[in-house]
Amino acid sequence: MAKKALITGIAGQDGGHLAALLHEKGYEVYGVIRGQLEASHPRYQQVRTEMPYANLIMADLLDLSALTRAMQEIKPDEVYNLAAISHVGYSFRDPVLTADVTGKGVLNVLEAIRLAGLEKTTRFYQASTSEMFGGLEYNRPETGYTEDAAFHPRSPYGVAKLYGHWITKNYRENYGMFNVTGILFNHEGERRGPEFVTRKISQAVARIKLGLQESIELGNLDAKRDWGYAGDYVEGMWRMLQQDEPDDYVLATGETHTIREFCELAFKEIGITISWSGSGVDEKGLNSETNEVLIAINPEFFRPSEVDLLLGDPTKAETVLGWKRKVDFPGLVKLMVDHDLKAESK
Repeated sequence: MAKKALITGIAGQDGGHLAALLHEKGYEVYGVIRGQLEASHPRYQQVRTEMPYANLIMADLLDLSALTRAMQEIKPDEVYNLAAISHVGYSFRDPVLTADVTGKGVLNVLEAIRLAGLEKTTRFYQASTSEMFGGLEYNRPETGYTEDAAFHPRSPYGVAKLYGHWITKNYRENYGMFNVTGILFNHEGERRGPEFVTRKISQAVARIKLGLQESIELGNLDAKRDWGYAGDYVEGMWRMLQQDEPDDYVLATGETHTIREFCELAFKEIGITISWSGSGVDEKGLNSETNEVLIAINPEFFRPSEVDLLLGDPTKAETVLGWKRKVDFPGLVKLMVDHDLKAESK
């Protein structure tokens, strides 16, 4: 009998990569789609086209009864909770909804597993995040955050994720559930939504190359992130649920790069070298040959609490899981720009 896996957030970046991986491994793949997305909705149709092998379930993280029925009917061997309101900037605009979905939603999935009587047979993965650390000077290890580093989230998103992280561990300890958490640092790719800065940059670069756009507006160019490829990271998620004992793992590259560097590499992919002029909100990124302004700063994109640096230490995942990223930073940027050049050319 093939294993059954249920993925919440299957319509998102990680959900798409994970569904493809599990399908390749012979799983029966089930995905939760919000009940509001009826079969005629464009996003539903896109998921159906991209993942024809996935069995789509209409449910919502805020609907415990629907989640419980899904667990009772499917009896999944593995549940991957990837659904969340995952945009940090948006969480400042709607912190209440972020808390409900990203925080309480985790509790609802865990309760659904328990109420369905599957707490001893179903393995559960919770998508935690590096944003729980906060990147402050006092809790910032030189070699990167490990699984035991102190948390200090600095956004409603980070706070909600921290609740989900701890309730997952709590159910593991209280009910003996096989629950793991993956503390993933920034992971990007061609499936990333355009509201995220990396995809915003790669799409803009492609459109500028094709004459469809003149420039791009960004916020803090000097924020440093530990960026990897989402396709590599979902393998780590799967490996966590294959272990003999449940535990918590950091997935990261162990190196950081600025948004400024991402921009420079992305434009280099289309043959443009960026030179910088000015400082602060007046800084501009120019085409070094023509002096045309390609990058401008918009103060609206700065967050109330900026996280300047996030660096992860993946030693435990590499040692215990045998996991290691395959796509390096330049390769990630190239992959995204190449994809968007093809997509925008259609």
